[in-house]
Amino acid sequence: MAKRLTDKGVDGLARRAARYVVSDPELRGHYVRVSPNGPKVFAAVARGPYGKQVWATLGTTADLNIEDARERARKAIRRIKDGLPAFEARPESVAEVAENWLRRHVEQKKLRTGDEYRRVLNRYILPKWKDRIFVELRRSDIAALLDMIEDKHGARQADVVLTTLRSIASWVHKRDDSYIPPFARGMRRASQQGRDRILNDDEIRRLWSVADKVYPIGPLAQLLLLTAQRRQKLCALKWDDIQGDTWIIRSEVGEKGNASTLKLPQLALDIIRARPRFVDQPYVFPSRHGGPWDVSSKLKRRLDELSGVTGWTLHDLRRTARSLMSRADISGEIAERVLGHKIRGVAGVYDRYSYEQQKAGALTKLAELIEQIVGARTLSWIGG
Repeated sequence: MAKRLTDKGVDGLARRAARYVVSDPELRGHYVRVSPNGPKVFAAVARGPYGKQVWATLGTTADLNIEDARERARKAIRRIKDGLPAFEARPESVAEVAENWLRRHVEQKKLRTGDEYRRVLNRYILPKWKDRIFVELRRSDIAALLDMIEDKHGARQADVVLTTLRSIASWVHKRDDSYIPPFARGMRRASQQGRDRILNDDEIRRLWSVADKVYPIGPLAQLLLLTAQRRQKLCALKWDDIQGDTWIIRSEVGEKGNASTLKLPQLALDIIRARPRFVDQPYVFPSRHGGPWDVSSKLKRRLDELSGVTGWTLHDLRRTARSLMSRADISGEIAERVLGHKIRGVAGVYDRYSYEQQKAGALTKLAELIEQIVGARTLSWIGG
């Protein structure tokens, strides 16, 4: 009968010129591999359902005692015989799942919301859950995170985080047979009704008067009113995008559409040119890390406090600008082309004219109306 293998016996196994294995008499398929150099290693071997022999390394003798190694070997041998990998895959952390999702889903599909997804992950999700096992997150965990974000940053930001988590969970669900996303209806925090908020003349006047005191959100708000463009487009505005007095708006993959080119009114050009320009920094509104600036809820609250205007979002300025264009007697078709909305019907299919002069005229009228609203005295400051 073979001598029983013990921890002391394993430790005493001599090294030879070539690697060799020592079988464990108490467990068929369990071995100790002894190399000329390096640690001694516990290993298991078994044949799968189709007769293929599979070896599995269990760990070194420095990390495992003989009894722990036998227990691992039993599990590995059982899984191999069942046609499974020798070891159950280690569940991935939230950080690992998020990075895979960004790489395999967001980047591969070239989603234009990729930067926003990264911002949400880095600011709201990973600081709390970086090392948590993703598939172990429960509905109560998500509710607690959303509560915290709603209290500190508002209901709309909580819903943005919820949307990001739902997208990641849906992606995991398609790849994992056993994963069930822990979401339920009614988890959103903000109202589902579309917003209809526009700023009145007094609010525009007050907002404009303090814009120079909160950089960069103040000048950004002014440009949102003067151009009626999306916040993301202005945040990503580069100096090279301004050719003379014309803004060449970059298109992104998957984008529904934009205004393409806009001849800007002098007031908007003055605000842009008053921004500090740094060497090796391509953005008009740069972040501290070199990329485009993104809106800070802290600065938004500061702008609210100074102006006394509350209950509005930056996107409300785009709606306000569109309403002002109607007030300035600009045709609905031209106003929609300024906003970059898709023109529906036959005109949208067959009319390929650029309307550059008409859009330029619309923005000029919009700027003149805003000048009338805020008053000549306030206009002495133009963003510098």
